[in-house]
Amino acid sequence: MKNEELMRLLARRQKRNRKLLTAGRFLIGILFFAIWELCARFGVINDFIFSSPSRVIRTIQSFAANNTLWLHVSVTLKETALSFFMTMVISLFTALLFWRFRWIYKLFEPYLILLNSLPKSALAPLLIVWLGNKPRTIIVVAVSLAVFGAILTLYHAFESVDPEKIKLIQTLNGTKMHIITKVLLPSTVLVFINNMKVNIGLCLVGVIIGEFLAARAGLGYLIIYGSQTFKMDYVVTSIVILCTAAIVLYALLTWAESAYNRYYLKNASAN
Repeated sequence: MKNEELMRLLARRQKRNRKLLTAGRFLIGILFFAIWELCARFGVINDFIFSSPSRVIRTIQSFAANNTLWLHVSVTLKETALSFFMTMVISLFTALLFWRFRWIYKLFEPYLILLNSLPKSALAPLLIVWLGNKPRTIIVVAVSLAVFGAILTLYHAFESVDPEKIKLIQTLNGTKMHIITKVLLPSTVLVFINNMKVNIGLCLVGVIIGEFLAARAGLGYLIIYGSQTFKMDYVVTSIVILCTAAIVLYALLTWAESAYNRYYLKNASAN
């Protein structure tokens, strides 16, 4: 009974700490926007250059009134989703190929490291010349920003799997596919999810870089248009929307990670 009471007490304490943490985060955000608004109203900062929360809200309302807000947001989110999906699929299958044929990885390792460290913003103008001023170019830019690091991360995660588990499958006459599906992938699910959490931000950054150079719609296009026409409210509003989208996408992946942890713990306790 004492152990059960202690567990309940710890659970209540953890729940209270999570609520306090969430409240603290919201408080910091509200305080930031309040200080920003007050500084703009009292002339501490130039609201033409730095805008203000009230001006951002009015800009969003004007975008919503002429139906351009969803156009720009949907274009950016669609390109981010496509580049993110392609990044994860390409990185997963390439990492599995490298694990299956390690000599291929050893052959391409220096080039992967080189491509991963190369500034992708420098490649973007070349990609536009090679592929044209099209949405697919934006997706390629975003994929190139994230895919090489994702491949390296997943490959090293596969390499760090307990070799005793692999030997157990082999002693039971298991095939390579059994090793991949029964040991390799289940052992690296959390690494894969954490990799997704990193890559969703990288893909969003890559899409914005691509939209800076080759877009007729999207939040990146809106930022460039606003800066060129000195409509700084457009720029700041786009940045605020981008931050909100990044938080939501990251929260969805965090929720998926929590759901997997609950499922894993439930199955572990059942067994």
